[in-house]
Amino acid sequence: MKSFRLFAMFAVAAMLVVASCKKEDPAATCSDGIQNQGETGIDCGGPCQACREGIHGKWKSFPVAPILANFADSIIAEFKTNSTYVVEQWKDGAKITLTGTFIQTKASTSTIWDITVNQTSPTVLTAAGIFEVAADGKTMKYEVAQINPPIQGVTPPSASAGFGSTSGGAFGVLNVQNYVRIN
Repeated sequence: MKSFRLFAMFAVAAMLVVASCKKEDPAATCSDGIQNQGETGIDCGGPCQACREGIHGKWKSFPVAPILANFADSIIAEFKTNSTYVVEQWKDGAKITLTGTFIQTKASTSTIWDITVNQTSPTVLTAAGIFEVAADGKTMKYEVAQINPPIQGVTPPSASAGFGSTSGGAFGVLNVQNYVRIN
């Protein structure tokens, strides 16, 4: 009986060793360059970080649009996939950080998107406008106007009217911001 127990214990141990040595699937990653493991894009979505769409990413503007020159000489804007943003702007070496949330909507008739920006810091305001990311994803045009609290005579640009349409075109391209993707 003692030898049967010893044999049974060895058999169980051998089964555990064999079971633990079976070939495992390679660890799935979010950087293997393959759309797998439930990803909705290559290495994004599903179990990975959300896929970038529209304005998502980090952008730099230097020089800034002429209408912004009194407030900034350079801007770095990061629009995150969780619909939050951080904008760092510099003027004469002093930095101001703006934060908030945004909603982007692809226009139905062009490559221009609509955007609403809800700034929460350092002041609360809402701006609305448009943006367009170049086909290669490396550059972006961006034009918004503050709508709340309203500024008398200022209306946001629209996708149908195109860039330079802030306040019915009154500002021309002075309010069009050009960005280069940095991430």
